[in-house]
Amino acid sequence: MRRARFALLLLVALPVWAAAQPKELTWSELIPPDAPPEVPDMRPLHDMSKMADALSVEAAPAAKQSLPNAPVVQQLNGQHIRLPGYIVPLEVSEEGRTTEFLLVPYFGACIHVPPPPSNQIVHVKSEVGVKLDELYQPYWIEGAMQVKPSTSELADAGYQMEAEKIYMYELPE
Repeated sequence: MRRARFALLLLVALPVWAAAQPKELTWSELIPPDAPPEVPDMRPLHDMSKMADALSVEAAPAAKQSLPNAPVVQQLNGQHIRLPGYIVPLEVSEEGRTTEFLLVPYFGACIHVPPPPSNQIVHVKSEVGVKLDELYQPYWIEGAMQVKPSTSELADAGYQMEAEKIYMYELPE
């Protein structure tokens, strides 16, 4: 009788536990399978002949996003997901915590390199925020995905999230 109760409890609890776990996504899953191939813009970002004048490179206009309206995966709307990526800060609180940012698939995106297509950018807001020590540190972001475009001074994003959890990405041992 005890085994039967335990089995019944397991059958009831397991789906609830599984539903509470976020679906882990990869960046390729943010691109619809029938989307046309994305060809990156490989033109130089800055006039390399002026590299001696470092300030002119820093003051150069931001690189233009090649696909600001890339197709998105509508089925992701409302799903509780977990996605790894790099943080590009947009807003920092007085306490030094990044509370609004773009999550991107590779380091340096949107800063001196052309932003990825909009379906490879998630605009994230976080009430608590995250204290960034290193921009090249990847993070896991968990929350409900919204298939909703947004625009910032750096790039257009095809997705948005309200972060429930933000924690460092570490490679499995």
